[in-house]
Amino acid sequence: MLFQTGCLVLLAGLLLVAAWRDLRTLRIGNELSLGIAALFGVWAVAGWLAGELSPLFLGASVACAAGLFGVGAVAFANGMIGGGDVKFLAAVGLFAGPAHVVDFMLVTALVGGVLGLALLAGAPIGPVSSRGDATLRNRLRSRVPYGPAIAAGGLWVAMRLSLG
Repeated sequence: MLFQTGCLVLLAGLLLVAAWRDLRTLRIGNELSLGIAALFGVWAVAGWLAGELSPLFLGASVACAAGLFGVGAVAFANGMIGGGDVKFLAAVGLFAGPAHVVDFMLVTALVGGVLGLALLAGAPIGPVSSRGDATLRNRLRSRVPYGPAIAAGGLWVAMRLSLG
């Protein structure tokens, strides 16, 4: 359905904005996660009205997002991920649903690993800091902007959904 494709294009735009903001500021605003969740609602209703999505699928998508939020909350409590990342992960997880959640997490983990390795190698990722932060010890302590990794996983899901 053309309307749903338009929603996926908007999703891609929101994902790119979130990734860029996280790279620049290490923050993902609530408005982006809420916007993605609201966009899922519009996309889902359009799919349901067109007979393409069942209430069972929609419930399973919400359950997947809740599960991602729960896992993310545990990671946040242990200082492994930021709160904005947790909300962003759950919002994008709505679109992933049960059909694409494994792919979503795999792409997110792979891109996150590449970001972490790039940071260790000295790539200027995240907000620019003082020159004294160039040591390996300080790079290991720095925060990795995980929004771009989540956005990459979300873009993968959007592509898969647009292909049918």
